Amino acid sequence: MGEFAGAAFGFPGLVLTAAFVAVIGFWALVLCRLVAPDAFDGDVDSEALGLADVPVAAAASFAITAGWALHLAGTVLLGRAGLSGAWSLLCSVAMLPCALVLSCLLTRLLFGRRRRMSSSDTHRCPAGGVPAEPESSRTAA
Repeated sequence: MGEFAGAAFGFPGLVLTAAFVAVIGFWALVLCRLVAPDAFDGDVDSEALGLADVPVAAAASFAITAGWALHLAGTVLLGRAGLSGAWSLLCSVAMLPCALVLSCLLTRLLFGRRRRMSSSDTHRCPAGGVPAEPESSRTAA
């Protein structure tokens, strides 16, 4: 447990830990109904990020949480590798941008796939649960 605390509150990891605490605080405010979950949607152009119909708060929360988890796991594994002074510091500093880039790629992969699935799903079931017939088969009969 000391390894994880050291990784979370150590030199480069503290940046992502602070961001993760902010994410937890935001969603706590959403649960208390003090903030709307789509409060940031007007401030950020999610089209440019490749997240067209995804709420910005959800995508950012996932990216920050994934980056924090990846950095934490990478730092613990790096500590167990037993590298000496300068190499250990260099690798731990390089771990932060690597974790952030990987978490952004995972976010775009996850939410981009969600967007593709929802846009390709054109035949939705009505309330009865039976798929609707295509327009061409109804007019031909």
